[in-house]
Amino acid sequence: MGGQAFYAIACCFPLVGYHWRMRKPFRTPLLLLFFSAQAACQPVAARTASDPRDLHTAVSTATAPPPPSLIVLITVDQLRWDYLDRFGPQLRGGLARISRTGAWFTNAHHDHAITETAPGHATLLAGRFPRSTGIMANRIGVVDDSAPLLGEPPGAGASPKRFQGTTLVDWLHAKDSRSRTLSVSMKDRGAILPVGRSRADVYWYFPDGRFTTSRYYRDSLPDWVNRFNARRLPQSFAGKKWTLLLPDSAYKERDSVSIEMGGQNFVFPHPIPDDSAAAATAVRVSPWMDEITLDFALDGLRALSLGDSPRTDVLAISLSATDLIGHGFGPDSREMHDNILRLDRSLGVFLDSLFKLRDSSRIAIALTGDHGVGTIPELVPGSVKPTPVRVNASALAAGLRGLVTGANIDSTLVVLDQQTVLADRNALKKRTASLDSVLAIFALQARTLPGVSRVDRFQDLLRGDTINDAIARRWVHQFPAQSNVEMVITLTPFSIFSGLVATHGSPHDYDTHVPLIFAGPWFAPGRYPEFVRTVDLAPTLAEIAGVKPSERLDGVVLRRALK
Repeated sequence: MGGQAFYAIACCFPLVGYHWRMRKPFRTPLLLLFFSAQAACQPVAARTASDPRDLHTAVSTATAPPPPSLIVLITVDQLRWDYLDRFGPQLRGGLARISRTGAWFTNAHHDHAITETAPGHATLLAGRFPRSTGIMANRIGVVDDSAPLLGEPPGAGASPKRFQGTTLVDWLHAKDSRSRTLSVSMKDRGAILPVGRSRADVYWYFPDGRFTTSRYYRDSLPDWVNRFNARRLPQSFAGKKWTLLLPDSAYKERDSVSIEMGGQNFVFPHPIPDDSAAAATAVRVSPWMDEITLDFALDGLRALSLGDSPRTDVLAISLSATDLIGHGFGPDSREMHDNILRLDRSLGVFLDSLFKLRDSSRIAIALTGDHGVGTIPELVPGSVKPTPVRVNASALAAGLRGLVTGANIDSTLVVLDQQTVLADRNALKKRTASLDSVLAIFALQARTLPGVSRVDRFQDLLRGDTINDAIARRWVHQFPAQSNVEMVITLTPFSIFSGLVATHGSPHDYDTHVPLIFAGPWFAPGRYPEFVRTVDLAPTLAEIAGVKPSERLDGVVLRRALK
């Protein structure tokens, strides 16, 4: 294919199951289908003169404070835009402090279509859409057998080898080679992708109760990580119960919604198994996982001396409990309500500890989410039409496979990967007419299915209206123009592909809309209602750090929030 690099889509597709057992990767059949890795950053659709981002005031260099000594990126996995307001009166800790004293962009979006963990995290410090980061779906994320995890037994490998381009971490290092970075998360992709290909200190949680990393980053764990693991904090929750933080009357949500967690363990209190090994896995689906991650981040900050010198260091923290709880209980559950309250308190303790260790006037904080989430389809109000459904992705794929086989086309060369139809046109040069006929028939059939809103040829979207059609724009931002994506499927609002109790991944606003808040002396506190994108986060942080991106970005500096 003309020297282009391609990534096999036959990758690990981890799913969070109802019983929350350790997720194991599975391999799809051998597919000769690939996403293009040649994803040069493409220009964003032209903005009109009335775009509020063109009205930002200039920064006064005479009064601007010096660059921060520490940038802290806090990404809450599956943090919906409305949680901070919905639970605001009960927030007392870190979420309250950041949202009430920071520059809060209340209409911020991940302006791409496949709103999943890997694509979302990869955009934040890169300032570029998935089409140019190379991370276009979870399935094309961080799985890398050539970079096994450290420890015994070694886990499945992970690295950022599919990530393309640079991030804020690279720009800072180019300015000062002494700049250091620590990135931590429960999830491997949550720790790896925010910092791109940088060989920084990057660690994530293995469900046996330890934080680890892969051989992409180092050959052995440092002493401070071993000491933290030796404390066995995850195992210490064995036999405990997740109970409500506040009195029962403080929660409006029902605690008897049987569809939650697939009908198992859906009522408070939620016990952690007595067995310590089982507890280390089960604790991931509780607010305590974020407490453990924040404790680990503070230990790393001390050990690596982050933020204690004139250089600018980075601490990236991805908190994953909200995602697992959201998938199992849904965004409108009592469990999610209590989880956000506990996250607020945990972040408050973290910030208090951080500001005791480092000068708060030299710390810049950015808080956001990697995607949102939709209401459980069965719980969507009846007034929503069309009625949301669970779409059988396997049946859709079988339908396409039948059409492909009937046209005497190799069925390994045309595949439905959930919401995208992929085809290897180079291998089908003599059959392109047959391919186009099959795709046209499949599109007609798919459009008649309940739950399917639209089926678009990707090349048509590239030529379409990306200003007024947000769905089209987000698909265009998802994949490079020269890719093997033939067709994309968008479900009706709140419809999902069958599987999880509640999920995300669509181009609809409830999945793209997240908080975006900047806090620190560089920012003018307030609420800013204009439409912005999460790709604007990186260039804004680069501006206050006094560094220049080393490549063209999709994001812009949010100057209105700067003092």
